Amino acid sequence: MARPPSIEQHAPFRFSLDVSSVCLTDDQFSRLCSDNPELRIELTADRELIIMSPTGYETGWRNAKITQRLANWTEQDSTGICFDSSTLFTLPNGAKRSPDASWIQKVRCERLSSEERSTFATICPDFVAELRSPSDTLADLQEKMADCIRNGARLGWLLDPVEKRVHIYRPRQGPECLENPEYVTGEDVLSGFKFNFQEIL
Repeated sequence: MARPPSIEQHAPFRFSLDVSSVCLTDDQFSRLCSDNPELRIELTADRELIIMSPTGYETGWRNAKITQRLANWTEQDSTGICFDSSTLFTLPNGAKRSPDASWIQKVRCERLSSEERSTFATICPDFVAELRSPSDTLADLQEKMADCIRNGARLGWLLDPVEKRVHIYRPRQGPECLENPEYVTGEDVLSGFKFNFQEIL
C-alpha cells in the first residue's frame, strides 16, 4: 500500500499532480482512492489530481460542528439529504469534488439509480460549504467554490476562520464577503437554516 509523503510527521499537507496525459479513468480513480484511504483525493476538470492529508484537531472539530448543524436542520426540514466531508461527487464537467458539507434536494437524489448511489454520483449539490484549514490557500478554495457554482450549486459558503470571513457564492453573481458575521443563512436554498459562524472561531 502506498504511503503518504513524509513532509513532516502529522503536519497537514496539500499538493497537486498534473495527470492530463495519463487518461485516468473513473475506475482507476476509484481504485486510487480505495488504495489510499488515509488520503483525501479530488480531481479537477483540468485533470489535476489534488491530494490532501486527513484534517487536524481544530479543523476536524470545526467540520463536525458544521455538519452537525446542517444535519440537524436537514432532519427537521425533510426536503433534502446532507452529506459530510468524505462524500465525493462527480460534477457535470467531470471534476470529482468533495465539499466539507453539502445538501441536495431529495427529489434530485431520488432520480439517481442504485448504481449511481453506490459510487461517486454525477450530481452537483444544491448547497456546498467549504472550511478553510491551515493547509489551504484561499485561492484554491475560491476556485473549488466557483467550480461548484458553475456546475449547478445554488449556494456556497466558504467559511474562513483564519481571517474571520465568510465568502458567499451564488449563481451569476460575484462572491460576497462578510467580515466576521455572527450568522450566515441558507437563504432560499436552505430556507430557515442559520449557522452561527462564531461557533467555529
